[in-house]
Amino acid sequence: MTEGIVGKRDMRQPVPHHCHLFLGGALLLLLAHSALSCPARCECSPQTKSVTCYRKRLPSIPEGVPIETRILDLSKNKLRIVTPDNFSSFLQLEDLDLSDNQISVVEPGSFRSQLALRSLNFRSNVIQLVPEGVLSGLTNLTHIDLSHNRLVVLLDHAFQDLRRLTSLDVGDNELVFISQRAFTGLLGLQSLTLERSNLTVIPTDALAHLHNLAELRMRHLSISFLKPFSFKRLTRLRHLEIDFWPWLETLPPLSLHGLNLTTLFVTNTNLSAFPGAALRRQPNLTHLNLSYCRIQHIHQGELDQLHHLVELRLQGAKLLSIEPLAFVGLKSLRLLDVSQNHLDTLQRGVFSSADSLQRLCLGGNPLVCDCRLLWLLNSHKPPSLQILDIQPECTAPEHLRGRALRELKEPLVSRYMTCTKPRIGPNATLMADEGQPARLSCRAEGAPRPSVVWITPHRRYVTTKSSGRVGVQADGSLEIKEAELHDSGVYLCIASNPAGNATLSASLTVKSLGTGDRFSYSNRSSNYLMDSNSTWGNGTVLYNITVPIDLKTIIISTAMGCLSFLGVVVFCFLLLFAWSRGKGRHKNNFDIEYVPRKSNGAANDAAETSGPRRVNMKMI
Repeated sequence: MTEGIVGKRDMRQPVPHHCHLFLGGALLLLLAHSALSCPARCECSPQTKSVTCYRKRLPSIPEGVPIETRILDLSKNKLRIVTPDNFSSFLQLEDLDLSDNQISVVEPGSFRSQLALRSLNFRSNVIQLVPEGVLSGLTNLTHIDLSHNRLVVLLDHAFQDLRRLTSLDVGDNELVFISQRAFTGLLGLQSLTLERSNLTVIPTDALAHLHNLAELRMRHLSISFLKPFSFKRLTRLRHLEIDFWPWLETLPPLSLHGLNLTTLFVTNTNLSAFPGAALRRQPNLTHLNLSYCRIQHIHQGELDQLHHLVELRLQGAKLLSIEPLAFVGLKSLRLLDVSQNHLDTLQRGVFSSADSLQRLCLGGNPLVCDCRLLWLLNSHKPPSLQILDIQPECTAPEHLRGRALRELKEPLVSRYMTCTKPRIGPNATLMADEGQPARLSCRAEGAPRPSVVWITPHRRYVTTKSSGRVGVQADGSLEIKEAELHDSGVYLCIASNPAGNATLSASLTVKSLGTGDRFSYSNRSSNYLMDSNSTWGNGTVLYNITVPIDLKTIIISTAMGCLSFLGVVVFCFLLLFAWSRGKGRHKNNFDIEYVPRKSNGAANDAAETSGPRRVNMKMI
C-alpha cells in the first residue's frame, strides 16, 4: 500500500528540466532547417508553408524550395518553360502563381503530381496553345487563370480532367475559335470569363457542355448578332454579362431562350430598341442593366412580365421618353437609374406604385419642371424614396432654370410648376376624291405638349406609332394616303396631357369616281408602272409592277446586243493584226546547235567526226 502511494507521488512529479531543453533544441533545429532550406532570393514562412519569389528576375525554378511548400509565388520573373520535373517534388502544393512571366510552353504532364493543387495562375504570359494533357492530374483544381496570354484556339478536351474546377478565366487572348468539346469534363464549372478576344459568334456548342455554369461574362467582343438559342442547355445560368459589344444592335426574341436569369447586363452596346420580346422569357430577373446603349423610348407593356425585378439601370442610354404605365408590372422595383439621358420628365404614372420605389437616379437630364414632377418634391414624394447621385435640375421654365428639385418651395411651385389643359380648334369637314390623299387637321396646344389619338368611324385607334394607309403625323393631323369609300364618316381627335383632355370631331366624305374616271384611275397605275396596294390597317404594302413589252422593243434590244458583240470581235481582230505586223526588237530567226546522241557501231565514229549540227528556225 505504501509503495502504491509512493508511485502515485512519483507520477505527479514535474518533468525534469533537461527534457525541456531537449524538446526546445529539437524545435530550434527544425526551424533552423526550414530556414536554411529557403531559397536565397525568396521569402519563406514556416507557419503558412509559403515561399514568395515575387519579382526576383528568376530565369528558372529556384533550388532549395522546401518540399512541404503549400503556397508558391513565382510571379513577375523570367520563366519561359514549364516541364514535368519543375514541380514533381512538391506533392503538398495548393496554390501556384506563375503570372507575369514569359512562359510560352507548358509540357504535358507538368502537374501530374500536384493532386492537392487548388489554384493555378498563368495570367500575363505568352502561352499560345493548351494541348491535351497539359492540365492532366489536377483533379482538385478549383481555379485557373489563363487570361492575358496569346491563346488562339481552345482544343478539344483541353480541360477534361478538371472535374472540380469552379472558375475559369480565358479573357484577353487572341481567341478566334473554341472547339465544340473544349469544355468537356468541366462538370463543376460555375464561372467563365471570355473577354477581349477575336470571337465573332457565340460558341454555343462548346458552352452547352457547362451544365452547372452560373456566371458567364463576355466583354469587349466583336459579336454583332445573337442567334436564337445562343445559350442552349445553360439551364443553371443566373448571371449573364454582355459588355462592350459595339456591333450588337438588337436582342432577338429567342436569343435568351432556355435561360432562367436573375441578373442580366447588356451595356455599352448599339442597342437601339428596348429588348422587351427577349426579356419576356425571363420572369425571375431581379437585376437588369441596359446602360450606355441607344435606347430612346420605353413603351408600355415592354416590362410587364418582370414581376421580380428589383433594380433597373438605364444610365446614359439616350432615353427621350418613358411612356405612362411603362413600369406598371414592376411591383418589386426598388432602384431606378435613368441618369445622364435626355428625359424632360418622369411621371408618377410610369409606375404601378411609386411608393415601393426606394432609390432614384435622375440627374443629368434636361428636365422641364411642371406639374408632372410635383411628386418628386420633398413635400410630395414618398417618404421612403431617396434621390441619389447628382440632384436633378430644371432646364425649363426660364424662371426655374438651374434650380435643383429639392430646393423648390412655395410660391415658386404653385406659380411655375403648372400644366395647361389642351385646346383644339373648331370641328372641320373635308371632302376627298376616291384614290386621292386626305388629311384631317387636329392642332392641339397645351403645356406640356398634348399627345394625339384619333378614333376612326370603324372604332379603330390610330396614333403616331400606327403604320399603313392611315397614320397620325407629328403635328397631330390624320393622313389617309389613298382615300376609299369606306373611309367616309366622323373621326374623333383626342388630345391629352396631365392637365386634362380635349376632343375634336372631323367629318370626311369620300366622293366616288364615275365609270370613266374609275377606268382612267385604274389605268393610271400602269402609266406609272407601279400600283401600291395597302392591306388596311396592318402596314403591309404590296407592289405590283407592270412592264410593257412589245415586238418593237424586242427587235431593238436584239439589234443593240448583236452590234455590241460584232464591235468587240472586230476590235480584237484589229489588235491581232497590228501585233503581227509589228517588228520591234524581237528576233525572227534562231540558230540552234546540238550534238547527236552517241550510238554503237560505225555510226558512232561517223557522228563524232562530223561535229555539232546547226539548225535555223524562223518564228512566224
